[in-house]
This record gives sequence, structure tokens and C-alpha cells, in this order.
Amino acid sequence: MKGNRRQKIIEIINKYPIETQEELTEFLKREGISTTQATISRDIRDLKLTKVPTKDGRQKYGVLEGDKPEMSEKYIRVLKEGFLSIDRAENILVIKTVAGMAMAVAAAIDAMDWEQVVGSIAGDDTIMCAIRTADDTFDVIEKIDKIVS
Repeated sequence: MKGNRRQKIIEIINKYPIETQEELTEFLKREGISTTQATISRDIRDLKLTKVPTKDGRQKYGVLEGDKPEMSEKYIRVLKEGFLSIDRAENILVIKTVAGMAMAVAAAIDAMDWEQVVGSIAGDDTIMCAIRTADDTFDVIEKIDKIVS
């Protein structure tokens, strides 16, 4: 059932501009798949779905597939479009983004596969990014600045 549901999620987000988990749940229900918000949230995380900008300035769920070389350009574009500011607290970076873009920007940063980045936690417009050492934060800030400048 999980595999079938996840396959259907991919089909739905590729076909429709799904903006919320509630919308996704509704589309699944129309396909005869009943599920909970917690399950949808877990599926989104496991499928590595993230919010991506649409041509009309809105956002929708999309699949970021790190195996494709052209994806690094997409990660860079997401980082540039969503990034607002960065601040440092010892070995933690606090990154402010456009509202609703924190998950996409965090996924982009994680996908960059920088050795200094341990991981990221994203809310709606704020990311807490754990960096290996306090000194490494300066390297990551510099890398991000080069991308967004």
C-alpha cells in the first residue's frame, strides 16, 4: 500500500500544482487512497519532496533528484530565489528565506553535499543549519554568499 500511495503522490504532483499537504490528501482521496496528515508528511520527507517556485510566483511540491547533474543548477536557483539573510550562532547558521521557501532552500543546501554541513531543519521561512565546527560556519557563509550574490 505504501509503495502504491507514494507512486500516486509522485504522479499527482507531476500532474497538478499541489501547494499543501491538505490538497495532496484530497487528490489521494479522489484516487481512492485514504491517509492521515502524519503519513503524508512522512511520505513527503521520504520521497524528498520540496516546495519549488512556479512561473506565477506561487509554490508547489516537486521532486528533487540529486542523482542528475543538472540538479545542481536547480539547487542554486532555489537557493538564490529563496534566500534572504544569514546569521551565525557558534556552529549553527540561521538562514532566513522567503515565506514558504525554507524547506526548498534547506533541501538545496543539503544537496550541495558540503562536508561542513551536518544537516538542516526548516520551518516556513527559517532554517537552522548545523555546521561541524564554529570555524566551518565562515566557509559555509562564504559559499552561500558566492551563490546568492
